[in-house]
Amino acid sequence: MAAIDITLPDGSVRALDAGSTCYDLAKQLGRRLAEDALAAEIDGKLCDLSHALTAPASARIITFDSPEGCEIFWHSSAHLMAEAVTRLFPGTKYTIGPAIENGFYYDFDSEHGFTPEDLALIEAEMAKIAGAKAAFVRSEVSREEALRLFEERGNPYKTEIIGALPDDAVISLYRQGEFVDLCRGPHVPTTACLKAVKLLSLAGAYWRGDHRNRMLQRIYGISFPAKKMLDEWVARFEEAKKRDHRKIGREMDLFSFQEEGPGFPFWHPNGTIIFNALVDYIRAQNTKRGYGEVRTPPILNAALWHKSGHWDNYHENMYFTAIDDEEYAIKPMNCPGGLLIYKTGLHSYRELPLKNAELGLVHRHELSGVLHGLFRVRSFTQDDAHIFCEPAQIREQVLETIRYTIEVYRDFGFEDIAIFIATRPEKSMGSDEDWDLATDALTDAMTDSGMGYRLKKGEGAFYGPKIEFNIKDSLGRNWQCGTIQVDFSMPARLGIAYRGRDGKDHVPVMIHRAIFGSLERFIGIITEHFAGKFPLWIAPVQAIVLSVSEASVSWADTFAARLLLEGIRAERDFSGESLGNKIRLARNRRIPYIFIIGDKESESSAVSWKTYFGDNGGGAQADQVISALRQAVQNRSLNLLNI
Repeated sequence: MAAIDITLPDGSVRALDAGSTCYDLAKQLGRRLAEDALAAEIDGKLCDLSHALTAPASARIITFDSPEGCEIFWHSSAHLMAEAVTRLFPGTKYTIGPAIENGFYYDFDSEHGFTPEDLALIEAEMAKIAGAKAAFVRSEVSREEALRLFEERGNPYKTEIIGALPDDAVISLYRQGEFVDLCRGPHVPTTACLKAVKLLSLAGAYWRGDHRNRMLQRIYGISFPAKKMLDEWVARFEEAKKRDHRKIGREMDLFSFQEEGPGFPFWHPNGTIIFNALVDYIRAQNTKRGYGEVRTPPILNAALWHKSGHWDNYHENMYFTAIDDEEYAIKPMNCPGGLLIYKTGLHSYRELPLKNAELGLVHRHELSGVLHGLFRVRSFTQDDAHIFCEPAQIREQVLETIRYTIEVYRDFGFEDIAIFIATRPEKSMGSDEDWDLATDALTDAMTDSGMGYRLKKGEGAFYGPKIEFNIKDSLGRNWQCGTIQVDFSMPARLGIAYRGRDGKDHVPVMIHRAIFGSLERFIGIITEHFAGKFPLWIAPVQAIVLSVSEASVSWADTFAARLLLEGIRAERDFSGESLGNKIRLARNRRIPYIFIIGDKESESSAVSWKTYFGDNGGGAQADQVISALRQAVQNRSLNLLNI
């Protein structure tokens, strides 16, 4: 049998017999890897471990410790859950069951109304199926065969999906035991891999996210290759529930969502303080780095969105309206407006790079089923910026922006940062040459930065490749926030130019960048990261002054007034409540400093204090305390100072 060469990610080459499987490759690379292997990536395409290698190729074995591995594992778990549900509740129709950021879900159409008690039954059935060690087996079928299969099973949801597939689509099925599903895969080798499963919650969801369709029942779950990993995750999950930004948002009176505007956040005074603190911070950082600031209208006519490419590539995410019988769109992105501002003047190469920032409110249509507090909304503010530069300047500008982004995250205490380069998606615009040039520039800049990165193939924006920044919070969760995108297409489509050294007009490159990404989402992230105990400079109420007795009110009032005069956001509580109740209420509100003024403090013009962490102090003079607070705010300290 002829041998073929398989190139591994480190550049080394292994020889295998033609027809060997990806699992054979994993075994050759080591027993431990073969045990952990879930799937493989062959020439950039994910496939099952049973896939046969028939020609020289590049290969990577996929394990659970990669994003692709988690997605495959969780999607396989969704299939396992669907089999368990249909076993326990005959007549249930299964619809779609994707992997999500943390786990998986499956939507069911069932006459049985699922209850929390049912989740334990389904978990037990899943364990039974996993113990049977059934293989996930892929088969490719004709459209007619697929339709006939699901018509016989009385599942109109699958037949609808099949009917919407392109004529040239490859239709594949996956079977494990008695269960069969329409799926492109890949999947884990057998159900035995799915050892530790926890079903988490129930929700309602309209089919296709459309309220005109039937309401389905959604079951969420999580799974891991080992019970220890699941136990650790459950502990973090319980802590995350305590830190849920929606819960903390209510307790601290930060924001709300109303029936009159689902998915559109309403910022209350306390939340607006945090929002403005972030705006002031990023605005100052931009100014230091030579950015101008612009503002563009929220509604622009359809002709612009056709020119920019959004109409063809982003239409389903946009909202529309009519003005004077002409069609308009509410902007989902700030970039076309920024290009129109650039276009109002003549520009020379001497001006480049030209940097304009915009804290722009954008609107994007999200299905009701995926809305989630501040993490998934329909309107949000981007800390957007667009850098217009020459092609030769891309690498330098991207490198500068990488360093800027990392610096911002570290100011908020995020040190563990994962970086990805996302390449050209199927739905895109622009020439191969421009995409290659842009991708090479991002890769070169990342190399210059000295930071590691991974590829996300096919996940770039429709107008250009991008760098994505993922920050890890205090619970070990990753959040995708900032992006840097290189765009040759949109500037050309909107006809912008600069006068080059040769006296001719040239089209500039447009670098899109956002660091927070969405201020709303970033506030949700830091709320959970800090458990609502924000650093002093962000905290909505930075200090509260409590009186112990009637005699201490005068000095307490004087001290509170001094705090306000010095720009410290302070409140007073001189009520007749007991001191213990006052302190408890202040801690529940997560106020960093609780200043306590009694007779002793009044006599010496001093103060005592507690913090939201339970620390105590006392005997300091007012000037000393105020100076320390001012310094902590100015330095954007992440820790409370010992006054």
